[in-house]
Amino acid sequence: MRRLLPLALATFAVGTDSYVIAGLLPAIATDLRVSTPAAGQLVTVFALVMALSAPVMGALTSGLDRRTALLIALSVFVVGNAVTALGTGYAVVMIARVVTAVGAGMINSAASSTAGAIAPPERRGRALAFVLGGLTLATASGLPLGILIGRTDWHVTLWAVAGVGLVAALGIAAGLPKVMLPAASLGDRLRPLKQGRVLALLAVTTLAFLGAYTLYTYIGPVLRDVTGGSETLLAAVLLAWGIGVLAGNIVAGRLVDRHDPAHVLTGPLVIAAVALALTSVATATFVSTLAWAAIWGAALGVVVVPQQHRLIALGPAAAPVLLGLNSSAIYIGIALGGGLGGLVQEWFAIVPAALGLPAAGVTTLALLYHLTTARRRTPAAPRPIPSTPEQAEA
Repeated sequence: MRRLLPLALATFAVGTDSYVIAGLLPAIATDLRVSTPAAGQLVTVFALVMALSAPVMGALTSGLDRRTALLIALSVFVVGNAVTALGTGYAVVMIARVVTAVGAGMINSAASSTAGAIAPPERRGRALAFVLGGLTLATASGLPLGILIGRTDWHVTLWAVAGVGLVAALGIAAGLPKVMLPAASLGDRLRPLKQGRVLALLAVTTLAFLGAYTLYTYIGPVLRDVTGGSETLLAAVLLAWGIGVLAGNIVAGRLVDRHDPAHVLTGPLVIAAVALALTSVATATFVSTLAWAAIWGAALGVVVVPQQHRLIALGPAAAPVLLGLNSSAIYIGIALGGGLGGLVQEWFAIVPAALGLPAAGVTTLALLYHLTTARRRTPAAPRPIPSTPEQAEA
């Protein structure tokens, strides 16, 4: 666990950076003199660049040991956040978010693949959950804390995130051994997309996060009536949501080591769809909002670990490639969710609180597609997905 701790801290920094902008949207929009949906596109572009750059940067750094790759990624991440914190105009902040996203995309896939390589097979689920716990812990503590720090000046939050990234880099440099994994070109990394089973799993991941972030990207405006615009009350709700995500992640790590990951995923998707559909009703009072946030968070917190476990089972030799693709699928979902939420508000002139219904609809699609793919029998001994040209020829 000592070796995994700096990896978890790195994903904590990425998680805080990915999520905290959503909570600061009103302040960012006001400061940059843009609309809230326009400010929301900072989340969309960040997530989209993460998704698209991760395979490319992963291929470029695949020949490096994981410690070196992580240090490069964290350096880009820290510099990008520093420039964001210095930004005073929308264009500068957008460019800085693009730079930050390139580093962040490398961090998630490299940290997950390193954890999978270090841990023995019987503890792989818990190791992945521990490193992924950095992302979920960011929602439980880093996100609310970031909002409270940034309530006077949102730039301060980005400086804090840059500081966490720097500490993670120091921890990796000092405590992580060199871990060499099979090198993979960009073609190798994209080759699994030709396999229907892999593509189906990634589609479920994307749809689940698309549904969640259709609402979550605009969580501040969504909860404005119940919080009265108070950053403290918003932070409390997001703390409840984050604790739920963390609890779901911890439970998921244990469940997938004991049960079929496909079965583990079904219940949480049902709960998430219902919670999103009931957003307007469930957020009528502050107490009910806390309960709603915790339940929805716990459901979403379960999603990633069983998906990672299923992908590794399909091709253990190609775990770094598959986990990188899953990370991209997550952030494509986040990007599309932010974009969909903004478009729905502009096209249909609906209030942010009504975003729960389209979010629930997309999550229901994720559930139905998951149930369809889960019924397909997985071969008893799946052919490993090649992670190098030599393996492909073999």
